[in-house]
Amino acid sequence: MDSKPSSSRKGRDFIARHGETVYNIAGRMQGDHPHTPLTRAGFRQADEMGEALRGLLGPKPKLTLWASSAGRALQTLAVICEHLELDWHQARTDDRLVEIGMGEWSGKYYSELGPELDAFLDATHRLYNHPAPGGEWYDSIAARVSAWLADTDDDPGDRLVIMHGMSSRILRGVMTGQEALPQFGAPAAPDLPQGSVAMIEGGAETVVHWGSGTGGEAPA
Repeated sequence: MDSKPSSSRKGRDFIARHGETVYNIAGRMQGDHPHTPLTRAGFRQADEMGEALRGLLGPKPKLTLWASSAGRALQTLAVICEHLELDWHQARTDDRLVEIGMGEWSGKYYSELGPELDAFLDATHRLYNHPAPGGEWYDSIAARVSAWLADTDDDPGDRLVIMHGMSSRILRGVMTGQEALPQFGAPAAPDLPQGSVAMIEGGAETVVHWGSGTGGEAPA
């Protein structure tokens, strides 16, 4: 993968990580699980994102709304839209924005891995060292988010995209033209806490809201 940004879009992209869920607080692997509800802390994080974006963009901004089809992303978007005075029903969803697939480990507690946990988690990059059994790998995420980018390159103006910990890092890495990490087969932007928003414009990234949630120990 080359180091050039993959999109020629003229508008700004606000890439947000959903708020904390019941799986996060329990230490369970969510992966592409369709719906794991937000906790009260997760709703607060969504409120904080909405307040930050309203302060930056004002009420009723012209935004194209996108979200992963997972319930936790849609819940987060619904709260943000309240703050922005936007119609949540105008949002579009795409399965290519969902989280990394965890295969047989979907729903498994991290603690169930026992001694294998240290070998599974890369503490330096805050990524996984290998796919879960039957699960997805980062090169697959890079391919699907790149396809989504190509299909939506003509979206007008600014847009807001609500995603997940792992998949948003790969999307941000692709959009900012980062080199693929050889051991992962894909580029990965730095980890951000739950409830964070990064703005990408012209291939450059700025974190416009640092979330109050956790980040890195158990990717969501």
